[in-house]
Amino acid sequence: MKVLLLGVALGLLYAGQGEAQLLLVPFSGEWKTHYIAASNKDKITEDGPFHIYVRHVQFHPNDTADIDFYIKSDGECVKQHVTGVRQKKLVYDVEYAGQNEVEILRFSLNTIIGHIHNVDEEGKETDMVALIGKSEQISKRDFRKFKKQASDKGIPEENIVNFTDNDDCPEE
Repeated sequence: MKVLLLGVALGLLYAGQGEAQLLLVPFSGEWKTHYIAASNKDKITEDGPFHIYVRHVQFHPNDTADIDFYIKSDGECVKQHVTGVRQKKLVYDVEYAGQNEVEILRFSLNTIIGHIHNVDEEGKETDMVALIGKSEQISKRDFRKFKKQASDKGIPEENIVNFTDNDDCPEE
């Protein structure tokens, strides 16, 4: 029964913009970065603008979301807050280190796999795939799905960074 309910919920999630956002609201809460893969690995290595440790995602019924995260700069955790992220059919426009389109590729109760297309201030484009989770561990199945999504975006496996190994930023 839970599988059927989740299937209906996810089907509705993809059915329409406003309805999708309303269905995401209950998934607001604590999230944690596990892995990010990038076509330009410099963007996700320490001191890169996307070396981020997600801590909290708040989905709002007005088609926006807020994200709290840390970046590491010179080995120090610096708290960031991005607010009013606008949604259009599960693609979010985010202004951070340039212009970004963030698309949710896979969604479950415990993990989100997202694709970020970044165009930085110099016009350089980077594709990233991120895996965030609700718990300290993710399943092997979710990790395989993440690697497949990264591969589908043309990102080589050697460009995957494990964020759980060096996450020493404060918990929320």
